[in-house]
Amino acid sequence: MLPNRMVLSRQTEDQLKKLKGYTGITPNVAARLAFFRSVESEFRYSPDKESKKLDGTLVLDKITWLGETLQATELVLKMLYPRLAQKDMVKAWAAHVEDGIAALRSHRNLKDFTLNL
Repeated sequence: MLPNRMVLSRQTEDQLKKLKGYTGITPNVAARLAFFRSVESEFRYSPDKESKKLDGTLVLDKITWLGETLQATELVLKMLYPRLAQKDMVKAWAAHVEDGIAALRSHRNLKDFTLNL
């Protein structure tokens, strides 16, 4: 369902890298946490709204981005957006990561990060 190669917006990617510097959590793991945090907060992607350009430089395969959450992530996206075209699913995923990282990016150490999950 999701393409084999995925990328985020440059801004989101920068926030994930900064978070890694503060906490040591790799961008792919932080992206997984951000995605599910966003879904739980009831954020919903709207393809009608202008979405950010996926122009980041960290191009990873979906196994690396999603790891053991691959099937769960794809099922959640399918459940939330049953009519969304396959090519737009990656935009929905990226929008959720961007939304979820907003709540996580301000943590300056691993202890604070884990207390707020």
